[in-house]
Amino acid sequence: MNRPRLFLITPPAFDPVPFGTQLEAALSGGDVACVLIYMPDALSRDRQKAAEQLVPIIQKGGGAAIVYGDTQAAGRSGADGVHIDTSLEDLKLAVESFKPDRIVGAGGTKLKHEDMEWAETGIDYLFYGRLDLDEREEAHPKTIQRAGWWAELFQTPCVALAGNITASAEEAAKTGADFVALKDAIWQHADGPAAAVREANTILEQYPFDDGD
Repeated sequence: MNRPRLFLITPPAFDPVPFGTQLEAALSGGDVACVLIYMPDALSRDRQKAAEQLVPIIQKGGGAAIVYGDTQAAGRSGADGVHIDTSLEDLKLAVESFKPDRIVGAGGTKLKHEDMEWAETGIDYLFYGRLDLDEREEAHPKTIQRAGWWAELFQTPCVALAGNITASAEEAAKTGADFVALKDAIWQHADGPAAAVREANTILEQYPFDDGD
């Protein structure tokens, strides 16, 4: 038996040094599978500098460091992988460059046949949820529906993006997703990121699943 694991997402803009302290606190709060360094509007050199600051913290905390949308920054910073959501061609290039030694994740698909097509490239996970939308308390209904469909039928692990409060991890976990993603629920928690990670893990522990024959 297994259970969903936490997939943390950084804010879209941050100062790497003070944020590194927040990140260390989050990782001290319990199990975190990976952290997505999400800086969609940053220049590549700034994304790389941030990754160089954060990757060692993530890895020391036992998580995998994933860089959003920038294979060069991911490679140069020693990150564990890259997350691609631009196009199938970009994804294929990332898989060719990074696999099998590093992680390649994908997201941003809109249709079920795209999900299957992207998974066929050999990615390590398929991400459900819109990273560029303002978060609400609960996960988006479409995220829940699609993650549940995927988790029931396919072997490639999936990630379900929850809402901006830790309690929303429960609805995402119920989909059967392998990972539950949280962003603002961690960094804006009233009691700090360590407390947020503890709360989220307490919820996820209630949803064990059989990880297959």
